[in-house]
Formats: sequence, structure tokens, C-alpha cells
Amino acid sequence: MADAPRSRSTDRAKLADVAALARVSVGTASKALNGGGRMRPETRQRVLAAVEALDFRPNQHAQSLHTGRSWTVGLMTTDGIGRFSTPVLLGAEDALGAGKISVLLCDTRGDAIREQHHLRNLMDRRVDGIIVTGRRTDPRPPLTGIAPIPTVYALSPSADPADTSVVSDDRGGAHLAVEHLLATGRTQIAHVTGPAHHAAARDRARHTVELLERSSLGLATGRVHFGEWSEAWGRHAAEAVLRTAPDTDAFFCGNDQIARGVADTLRERGVNVPARIAIVGYDNWDTMALACRPPLTTIDRDLTEIGRMAALRLLDAINSDPVPGLHTVPCRLVVRESA
Repeated sequence: MADAPRSRSTDRAKLADVAALARVSVGTASKALNGGGRMRPETRQRVLAAVEALDFRPNQHAQSLHTGRSWTVGLMTTDGIGRFSTPVLLGAEDALGAGKISVLLCDTRGDAIREQHHLRNLMDRRVDGIIVTGRRTDPRPPLTGIAPIPTVYALSPSADPADTSVVSDDRGGAHLAVEHLLATGRTQIAHVTGPAHHAAARDRARHTVELLERSSLGLATGRVHFGEWSEAWGRHAAEAVLRTAPDTDAFFCGNDQIARGVADTLRERGVNVPARIAIVGYDNWDTMALACRPPLTTIDRDLTEIGRMAALRLLDAINSDPVPGLHTVPCRLVVRESA
């Protein structure tokens, strides 16, 4: 990239300087920063590199007066502890930050009254759009009374198929886990997961059974072990599985907490993991996966990418080019020592 040009009238870079350095028109540079328009990814990247090189800071007040936009979006979450919403937020900020759009985080704690309070505040602030996320993958009721503010649902999809939702590909995640275990020679696979009334537990269990049946196999104990999303349940379930099916040679667990509990029980029993029994978790939660002994092989749902894609779909909607429907983000297998 050529030397960064600067305006002669001021030391502060202008949009024209950014455009010149990126070798694009001022209009293209503006669209790249605002998330608008359609352009080649390398063109947008050149503009962003020029912004960084010049330390360009757009005049948000002038932009607001010109466009009628506030350059802020709201991120509404029911995930009070931030386990799932924080990576989604980081991904959204990565995408929105290119246009210098600020994100206002609102935690409803799952309370409908608190949700309405936050919605009123966001509407009073004239946010350009809202991203809604949560802890669970169960479809949730869409927000009401917010038209015409564009809204995108991340991780927790809207129950209205006409809305835009970005979710994890749980079928693909289960496929990665089961295929990995089968590829390592495991044939007696137990599935221990969370509460049956959670969509995540039901969906992963259903996909696991279907994938095993395709290989002419069944679950080691003949059934799915539904319980809680906890280490304690993992320890208890491991004992129950080994009593029922002592030939079990693998556990596929619905989350990393359960998997760590299973690993505790196997270690206490002197069972070699993975030589005797392999373990695969779900979520790639570092706190659990890396602290487990041995460290967990697990499925990463790529929550940051879910947030990034949700933000991009929100920018589409803000620019009057919405992409409704359900959009899925692929999972990936993270191989460590447990399988």
C-alpha cells in the first residue's frame, strides 16, 4: 500500500484520504465503512486497512445528521453470565466495528418486563437495529412493537420463519463427533446429554441416533441419557452407563461440563482415556475443555462467527436488503487428548 496521504488543511484524515490510499472512490469507501453496498471482500479489506493506517475516525455526528442513523445497534441477551452472549457480542463487534458502529448490550435475564424496558430504551436511542441472542437454541417469540427497527436473532432463533435468524448447525456438530469416534474404531457409543425439554439436547440426541443407525449401530445402552448440563450429572451418568453397558468404548456428551464429569468418573475408576474409552464433548468451552483430564476433544459451535454473521445480516436489513430465514454456521471438531 502506498504512503498514506493526508489532507493539507488538517492533520486529521478524511474519507477522501482513505479512498485514495485504498484506491477506491469516496462512495465505495463510505459503503465499506457503513457495511452497505456489495463489493469484493478484498476491496472492503483494502478500505479497512487504509482506515487503520490513517487512524481515520469518522465524524459520527455529521453522519447522523446526513443519514438519519444513530450508528448504534442493540444486542439483547437472556444470558446473564455471558457464557454464550460474550462470544456472540465479540463477533458482532468485529463486523460492526468496520463501520464504527457501537453496540449497546442489554441483559434481560430472561425477564419479559425487563426485556420491554430495554426495548423502550433502545427505541428512545433510535438504534439502527437489534440483535437478539440467548443461552438456548429453542426458538423464541419474536420481539413485538419495534417495527420498523431491523432485528436479527442469533443462536436462539425466532419462532417466526419470516424473521432472520443465525444459528449453529447442530446436525453437523453431531455428525463431526460421531464420525470422529467411528473413525477411531469406536462402536459402543453412549450419549449423555442435558434436559430433554431443551432443544439442544433433543436435537443432538436425535442426530446422534440417526447417524449411528446409518452405520448399522445403536447406542451402547440402547437409549439416550437425558439429565442436566452439569459435571455432577456427567459423573452420575457415567456410573449408570458402565453398569448397564460395561463394553462401552466411547461417550459423546451434550456439553463440555457433562464430558468433564464423565472424565472424572473414568479417572477415579482407573479407566484409561482414550485408550479404553474415548470422550467427546460439545461447545469447546475452554474453562471446561482445557481443565479436563485429559483435555477434551469437543465440538466448537463458533459462536463468534454466529455473532459476526448476525451483524452482517443486520447490516443488510439496515440497508434495505434483508435476508430472511434460518442461516446456519458450521461447527468444527477440536481434537485433543480425550478422543
